[in-house]
Amino acid sequence: MEESVVAALDTSTLIGDAARFLRVPSVTGDEREALEWLADRAAALGLEADLHQHDLAALRTHPQHPGEEAPRDELWGLTIRLPGTRPGRIALNGHVDVVSPGTEPWRLGPWSGAVEDGRLHGRGSVDMKGAVIAALHAMLALRETDHPEVVLMAVPSEEDGGLGTFAELERDDRFDAALLPEPTGLRVVCAQAGALTFKGEIRGVAAHAAERLAGHSAIDRYVKVHAAFAEHERAVNTNVENVLMRDLELPYPLLVGQVRAGEWSSMVPDQLHFEGRLGVPVGADLDQARADLQAVVDRALDDGLPRCVLTWEGGAFAPGTTDPEHPWVKTVQGALAAETGSAPLAGVPWGADMRLFTARGIPAVMVGTRGIELAHAVDEHVSTDELVTIARTMIRAIARAQF
Repeated sequence: MEESVVAALDTSTLIGDAARFLRVPSVTGDEREALEWLADRAAALGLEADLHQHDLAALRTHPQHPGEEAPRDELWGLTIRLPGTRPGRIALNGHVDVVSPGTEPWRLGPWSGAVEDGRLHGRGSVDMKGAVIAALHAMLALRETDHPEVVLMAVPSEEDGGLGTFAELERDDRFDAALLPEPTGLRVVCAQAGALTFKGEIRGVAAHAAERLAGHSAIDRYVKVHAAFAEHERAVNTNVENVLMRDLELPYPLLVGQVRAGEWSSMVPDQLHFEGRLGVPVGADLDQARADLQAVVDRALDDGLPRCVLTWEGGAFAPGTTDPEHPWVKTVQGALAAETGSAPLAGVPWGADMRLFTARGIPAVMVGTRGIELAHAVDEHVSTDELVTIARTMIRAIARAQF
């Protein structure tokens, strides 16, 4: 029976729908048109589609608000439902928002949706509009067999913090399990690092360059902080506790991505601004991670000059994990192995919406295509065969799930 359901997957329509979906731009903060397209397509295919507007003001005052970076004045969500024929509820979750195309030219254009040599091209092909369509078509195939209820959450605002999934779970979190088809390299991910963004301002004392000893360079002070950050990163990544994260070369990166200082080449700079991203270990508390990094800065700048107080803005990605021995993990592993011959478990060093499910006690895993290195790059593209593989994996996992 399972093989006949898998065979019912309409692969050509799946790829065609994915190509059309990519042609609808959906940069974070401007996702409504893409959600409307997807709602119309789901309804046309005979599924229950509920397009709705969230109360953005109320979400922003929620004590667990996950943060935002992109400007927005509205937040829309979409759920697509396949009623169950047996007990259990499974959430399939995928984000429709994408990062901007950048400033470099694309060979085929960021919104081309072109299919060439077995690869689907365009922003969101890997991360992760292609996989959202794979989930949609997996649900269609499941109509041919006995199955639990399935709800596809097509969400905005993942790239800047996860507000879309947070809002959906505030509406409905009565799920027995969740699967997110993020690009995991054909591995079953059940551990993800957290991530926090921070900013800092370092003050110095201005002076003429010819009398620089009369001043105190903000750049010189920052160099001490930068060295202290490198040591903190080494310490956090020593004796990593989570076995899946331990396999990564650098589980919890600490990066300063922007530095701005100085006004003139002949003046000792009295101000420097920096911004960065802090990786948070699985099992760690976000507030403690913030406090630990502030202590690193304080020790580095113990020189009698003004203190640098870090500010924490944007997305706040908590870490998340599901027990590798959980039956849902084993079910998804078995489904992936049936398609590819193997199903390694893995942890990932990036933030994702998986942690919003695990925080509510919902066992969640991620499994998706290769190509994470292309996700935010120029000429993003994904294997169409792997999109089909992920759709088939979802079919098998849901068909096998017992609650």
